[in-house]
Amino acid sequence: MKEVQNKEEKNKKEVQNKEVQNKELNAAEDRQQRAEVSIRKKFHKSIFSPFARACKTYKLIEEGDRIAVCISGGKDSMLMAKLFQEIQRHRQCNFELKFLAMDPGYNKKNRELIESNAEALGIPLTIFESEIFDAVDTIDKNPCYLCARMRRGYLYSNARQLGCNKIALGHHYDDVIETILMGMLQGAQIQTMMPKLHSTNFEGMELIRPLYLVRESDICAWRDYNHLQFLQCACHFTESCATLREDGTSSSKRLETKRLIAELKKTNPFVESNIFKSVENVNLDTVIEYKQNGVRHHFLDNY
Repeated sequence: MKEVQNKEEKNKKEVQNKEVQNKELNAAEDRQQRAEVSIRKKFHKSIFSPFARACKTYKLIEEGDRIAVCISGGKDSMLMAKLFQEIQRHRQCNFELKFLAMDPGYNKKNRELIESNAEALGIPLTIFESEIFDAVDTIDKNPCYLCARMRRGYLYSNARQLGCNKIALGHHYDDVIETILMGMLQGAQIQTMMPKLHSTNFEGMELIRPLYLVRESDICAWRDYNHLQFLQCACHFTESCATLREDGTSSSKRLETKRLIAELKKTNPFVESNIFKSVENVNLDTVIEYKQNGVRHHFLDNY
């Protein structure tokens, strides 16, 4: 009799465990479906359309491409991955996708968050490890610059191993206009973050930025609508920077520029688009000096 009771209890527990697993599975499927449907409907005009327009305008996706969609774990790259899946579903161009993430030395919590978000959103992620954080840990001067250069090199290298000819990064419209203004105010130069670039160190490889025309506020709206939580700052040098950026105590030059643009927008609602268009309307006849292919040209040369 006791053996029968034990067996019944065991079967009951197994049934309960299966029910819990099914509920979790259904919840994950609902989460993925909600995120995808929101791109097709609620955020089609504000997010998918500018994404598709950038891809078409700048010829970011071409026939036969194999694109490594680089996932940092933040809102931008995760949304970019879903947008690539959506545009591939339209089958207007034959191309392949590889979803690539690098662990440069994240803490366990950050690594698990990236993996759980990718699984919940239906992103088949390939993760490779590096020791970049440790490598730049002792660097006093410009560790962030060195880290970024090293990360990009690793991404190119691993993307090539996967047979990819392009890597896609999640920089958006706000990044572009902030970079333009920062170049002028901090670097004494006029330049922009390009929508695509040929790699100088990996022949035949390109870098593309498909979120080039997507506003950060719309990315945040998509994230919040779907109740998603992503990494805000995964660097172990500045693991508290997400909080600092919110309460206003960060000394970030990019954040200062973001605030400046917001302040200018109060009196000129077109300031953002004007900054963006300024690098599309360069009149070389009114430029004192410019550089092309490493060669400087002065207006007096042809005066």
